[in-house]
Formats: sequence, structure tokens, C-alpha cells
Amino acid sequence: MSEQTPAYLRTLHMERFGRFHDTVVGPFGPALNIVFGPNEAGKTTIASFVGGVLFGWEEARGNRNTYKPEGAERAGSLLFGAAQATAGAVPEIYTLARQRNVDGLQGDEWLVEDIDKDTYRTMFSLNSDELRSLRNTTDTTAKLLTAGSGTGSSPAHALAHVNERLAAFTSRAASAEQSIPQLLARRNELRAEQQAASDAADVLRAQDRELHELEPERAAMAERVAEANRVIEALTTAKSAVESLDVERDKLAVDIERLHVAADEAAEELRTHERAVGRRLSRLTVSDERALRDRLETLAARQSRQAHAVETARANYTSSAAVYEALQETADEAADRRREHSKRRIQVAFCVVIPAVLFLLGVPLFIEGRDRGSLSYMAIGLLLSVFAALMAVGGFALLFRPDKEEGARKARFDDAHWVMVQDKKKLEACEAEENQLSARVAQALEEEGLAEAQGSVRQARAILDEAREVRQAMALCRQRQQAAASRCAEAERRLEEIAAARASALERAGLSAEGDVSLVEEELDRRCRQRTGLIEALETMNQRAGELAALLAQAETEGDFDRLKIEVQEVTTRLEEARADFARLLLAKRMLEAAIATWESKRQPEVYARASRLLSLMTDGHWTEVTLTREGALQVADAHGRTRQTVHLSLGTCQQLYLALRIALLECADNVGRSIPILADDILVNFDEHRRLGAARALTELAEQRQVILFTCHEEVARTLKKAAKQAALPAMVINL
Repeated sequence: MSEQTPAYLRTLHMERFGRFHDTVVGPFGPALNIVFGPNEAGKTTIASFVGGVLFGWEEARGNRNTYKPEGAERAGSLLFGAAQATAGAVPEIYTLARQRNVDGLQGDEWLVEDIDKDTYRTMFSLNSDELRSLRNTTDTTAKLLTAGSGTGSSPAHALAHVNERLAAFTSRAASAEQSIPQLLARRNELRAEQQAASDAADVLRAQDRELHELEPERAAMAERVAEANRVIEALTTAKSAVESLDVERDKLAVDIERLHVAADEAAEELRTHERAVGRRLSRLTVSDERALRDRLETLAARQSRQAHAVETARANYTSSAAVYEALQETADEAADRRREHSKRRIQVAFCVVIPAVLFLLGVPLFIEGRDRGSLSYMAIGLLLSVFAALMAVGGFALLFRPDKEEGARKARFDDAHWVMVQDKKKLEACEAEENQLSARVAQALEEEGLAEAQGSVRQARAILDEAREVRQAMALCRQRQQAAASRCAEAERRLEEIAAARASALERAGLSAEGDVSLVEEELDRRCRQRTGLIEALETMNQRAGELAALLAQAETEGDFDRLKIEVQEVTTRLEEARADFARLLLAKRMLEAAIATWESKRQPEVYARASRLLSLMTDGHWTEVTLTREGALQVADAHGRTRQTVHLSLGTCQQLYLALRIALLECADNVGRSIPILADDILVNFDEHRRLGAARALTELAEQRQVILFTCHEEVARTLKKAAKQAALPAMVINL
């Protein structure tokens, strides 16, 4: 079985079962499966069919529904597939089939070798009624936890068989052939009859006396054999304890070495991260980072304002330079000079030539008129002379009057040149301030440990973001380092406890606390040889007693005496054999109980710890702990530490308790029924919405290890299970009937 590949139920074929005929249900997935259908769709029938194929059809007795078709036998098969298969490979298929119970189970029977019918009905086939209790909690726990012990059968089964045989040895029933009380009574009766017969045979009394004197020696020898058995039992227990403690010690030593390596790796990674961003940035606190980012924002704002001022000054300078260049381009000095010369010539002509002509005309006319005595000529000549003088004065005034257009043009040119020079100076001042600000920003960033940003606030922000990620990584490294150190300290404390427990086990066996397994084995071998010698001596005594009994029988003249002697010896021999067998069974019982106690001490706390966690999950933290009382009864504790017996719990809470305990047992006993699915028939109907979701999460957690098939007719239950599977990223197969 241990060498077979784990499998899971893929499909089931109901050839003839109840109302189903040649019906195939499936396929099922290896994890969580939800079979949804209305009432009377056949969900309970399917669950009963699986159990019938695995462990036999129920006998048609009474009024129970055993799903036997009229006029036909029940028959069907289960198809299993390998739980893990290589990608692209065809998975292996296994089949279990059953026709009649007398024909037995057919197919790959190794699938059910690690589970029995009682365990299947108690732990693997659940319904609402089954969740109200867990029969024989302690026995069920021991049975599951010891099922994978590596022996031919579970130590719990072996212990039950040993107890049955011990009960047979101590029974007072007349039909018990190996009963020690009955053998003692029979021997006493025979001895009484023998004593009565010995009164008539005085000759045989000496031999009879010798035979009886041999009995104390045999009893003393039997006591020595029993003492040897007790010592061997103690040595065997010490050997088992020392071996298990040595294995755990070696494993812890490996774990401590691995934890040291993990701590060193975390420390080296921490130093690498610190070197990546520098000591200052790697140790920057949240408040310091916030303040530094505020300062960066201030610097960025100042840079933005200064850049805006530079851009404005550059735009103004560009505009004023364009205006000045435009004025330069539109000014034509040669044409202006020609126009000026032409104007000057006209003005000169106007103020010189014309007045001269008029004057030359006026003076002669004036002289002519004076000579002739003509007033008209004199007046005309005078007027012409005066008009010429006036024109000359006006022309000279016009010639020497300043040009307003030229002045305005020059004024505009000078204004444009001044504005351009002013804007250029302002641009140079803004650029100088910008360079100074960039230098101050670079200095400030260097002082803050951000020299790598090279004066860029944006690069500084990026470096801070990288430093934050590095600090987060460093925090994770510190957590890993602290976790490794904590686990290492815990492992070292456990090593000390192992050393103390080991020394105690050796001292209880009467050996040196510094000894090892070889010393225990050597002492055990010596004690076994000693016991073998004692048993041989006892058998020699028994043989001598038998010889004396034979001599007495031969010497007896009466048949009753011979018969009584033989019967006494037979009963005595049977009694001694029964005592020896009883002693061996007691030794076996103690060893089995010690082994089961060892298994339970290692794994039962894990079962109840898991059950406590699952119950807390189902009840939203209201009930937090599941424990056993000294009497072996279940009890639960709430979040305030108050304990309750199961009889004081509500129906829903009681079902949640026993569901949590079953799931915990199934998770811990992973070597029991590895290929058998968990069948749950509407087990969540008595839970409210919140607790139903918690129970669904617990079932999803179980489905990660085992195949779970849940039957339900409630849509809200199906939705809750699919929601829990989705949250756990677990595939959920839904089969509608």
C-alpha cells in the first residue's frame, strides 16, 4: 500500500442500486466536489452506494432502506484515478467493483487496505445526525493516529485483541478453557482427589512429597522469570524512548544549522541592501522621510518659480530684441539723407533763389519808379523787395527749424535699445539666480545623502522611492533573521529537554545517564539471555515434575490415582503455560499501551490544536479551544476561558465541534484511507450564515489534503462552498443531479 500512488474517486457506475439503473455520476475532482440537487434526487443513495461498494451492501433486515432493487441484486463499481500525473501523460485508472457480498470486493483492493468499515462510517461518511456526537472519541483518536505505525495492523486493534485474550485468561466462565481461575479450581479439585487417593498409597508419599517440594522452586523460578520480563519491558521502553529522542535530537541539530545559515543569509542580504542606498537613507524613519519629501517639494517649487522667471525674462528679452532688430531693419539712412538733401535744396531755393529774384526785380522797379517819380513802380518794387525779404526770413526759419519726425524715429530706436538692454540684464540676473539655486539644491541634496541625484529633485524622489523599497526589504530581512534566531533558541531549549528526558529514561532503566542505544541494546541482550536461561531452568523443573508424576503413576496400583496424577500434571502444565502466556500478554499490553501513549503524546496535541483552530474559524472566534478531561470527555472553552461540556452546547455548535474534530483527525491521520473520499450529506444545514462560511473554509482546507464530496439541496450552501474554494484558490467541481 505504501508503495502505491494515492488516488481519488473519479466516477461511479451504479449498475443496479435503488432506483438507479446503469447510471454514471461524475467526474469528480481530486479536491472539493459539490453534488447539488433537489430532495429525492439521489444524493443519499449515492453516498450509500459508495460505502456499499467499499465495505459490502447492507443486509435487508427490518424496515430500513437498503436500496435493493426488486428482483435483482445490487451491483456497481467505483473508478479511481491517480492523484498526481505527469503533464501530458495518461493517468492510471483503478477500479473497485462489487456484485454480491459473498463474492467480495473485486479490483484494486489496495485502495482500501488502510481503512476499515468502522473508521469509514465514523470519519469518512458524514451526515447531519453523525455530527451530533463522536462515538468513543479516545478510541477513535488512537485508532486513527496509530493506523500508520508500520505494523501488520493498528496497535489499537492489537491492544483490543490482547485485552480480549487477557479477559479470556481471567474469565470465570466454565466454558473458558484457558481461564486461570478455572484451571486453579480444577487443579485444586484434582489435588483433593489425589490426596484422598494418596492415603491409600503410603508407598508413593515420598515421591509425591518430592513433587510438591519442587513446586516452590518452580514458583520462585517463575517469579524470577516474571522479574526478568519486567526488566526487559523497562529496557525495551527505554530503548524506544532513547531512539526516538536521538532521532529528534539529530533532526534538531540539522534544523539549528539550517537556521544559522538562514540568519547569516538574512544578515548578509540586510548589509547588501544597506550598501545599495547608503547608511543614512537605509535608516531613514517615516517622519524623517516625510520631512525630507516636504523639503524636496519646497526646493522643487522654488526651482519651478525660478525657471518660470527665467523663461519670462528670456521671452521679454527675445521680444525686445525682435523689436530693436525690426527697427534696425526698417531704418534706411541713405534714402533719409537723400530726402533731407532734396528738402534742403528746396528750402535753400525757396529762401535764396526766389527772394533773390524778387529782390532783383523789386529793387530795379523801386529805383525805376523813384527815377520816374512813379509811386506805383516804387510801391511794386518795395513790395517785391519786402516780400523777398520776408520769404528769405521764412526760408531761413524753415531751413533751421528741427525735424520732429526724425526726432520721433530716433526716440523710438533709443527706447527699443534701452528696453532690450534692460531685458538682457534681467535675463542674465535670472539665469545667475537659477544657477545659484541649482547649486544650493545640489548642496542640499548632497547634505541629505542624495548626491546621486546630481541636483535633480525628480531623481531625488526616485531615489527616495527606491530607498523606501530597500527599507521594506531590510525590514523583511530583519524579520527573517529574528524568526530564525527565535526558532534556533527554541530548538536549543528543546535539545536541553531531550537531553534531560533521555537521561531520565536511562536512569529509570537502571543505566547510566550518559549511555547510548548500544548500551541499552547490550543490557537488553544480556537480560534476554538471562531470561532464556531461567526459562530453561523452569522447563527443567517442569520436566522433573513430569518425570516424578510419571513414576508415581507407574507405581500406582489403582487407575484413579494414575488418572488423577496425570490430570493434575496436565492441569498444572496448562496452568503454567496459561500463566506464562498471561505474563507475555501483559508485557505486550504494556508495550502497546506505551507505544500508543507515545504516538498520542506526539500527535494527539496536534489533533486538538487543529480542532481548536477549526472550531474558532467556524464560530468566528467564540469557541477557541477543544480539550479532553481526565475522564476522556470532550470539553470546549470560549474566548473568555470558560469551559463547557458538549451536553451544554447548542445543536449547531455541537455539530461544528465534532466536524472540527473529524477534520483535525483526518488531517493528522494522513496515512489512513488516503484514496477514500470524504462524503458529507448536508452537514451545514444547521449552521447560520457566518458559521456556515467558517465550516466551508474548514472543509476547503481539508480538501487541500483529501478528496471531499459534499451533497446538498440548498443553493446557499453550494454558493458558500464555492466562495470558500475561490478564496482559497482551490478548484471546486460542481455536479448537478
